[in-house]
Amino acid sequence: MTAAWLDDAAIPVDPEGRFFLAFDRDAPPTARLAVGDGRERAAPDLIAIAPRAWRIEQIDAPLRPPGVPDAEFQRRRAEELARIAAARAQGSEAQGSEAQGWRQAMIRPAPGRVSGLFGAQRIYRGQPGSYHSGLDLAAAAGTPILAPADGVVILAATSPFTLEGLLLMVDHGMGLTSAFLHCSAHTVREGESVRQGQPIARVGMTGRATGPHLHWGLRWRHARLDPLLFLPRG
Repeated sequence: MTAAWLDDAAIPVDPEGRFFLAFDRDAPPTARLAVGDGRERAAPDLIAIAPRAWRIEQIDAPLRPPGVPDAEFQRRRAEELARIAAARAQGSEAQGSEAQGWRQAMIRPAPGRVSGLFGAQRIYRGQPGSYHSGLDLAAAAGTPILAPADGVVILAATSPFTLEGLLLMVDHGMGLTSAFLHCSAHTVREGESVRQGQPIARVGMTGRATGPHLHWGLRWRHARLDPLLFLPRG
């Protein structure tokens, strides 16, 4: 097997015939997976995607940064989102990165209590926001953040983003990326290769945060993923 398709979209396959795929919180109930040798494609298998129950979280923080006029926020936000999109576009699928973190069992990037779960619908002082797209770990300010798997740094913000704060992003290969939000500092640079367990940043509360913590987000292509599913149980 040298080729694979998910709902007719090609998926990269490594020389050993392995590939990675995952599904978003709001994925449809079924998907079609087909494999082939590059010339012929087998009949697709139907994958059932089980639904989950999602909690509602009340957050004592404004939906948007206080003191920033709407027009200014929209301008800054558009620039930030463009930088994030560009970072993901330069990742493994686009450039054939040799990052192999996607093949590893991930490790927890920081200690601390789980203070925010993936998928929860968040209410910011009475205003509904989008669902929580990562895992929050309530660690003390300055706590080292470790790379959960091997990868390449694709974004290391030098100044805080409006919501994410001091943002760091790592490409793990095959379209899988990690994002580390609200950092107080980064200890790696863009383009640098990192190894699993290596310190890459420090916990902070930059951006939209009510206290020191790490927000760890995982994404495969356009699908946001639950980081807890990638960690050992127990």
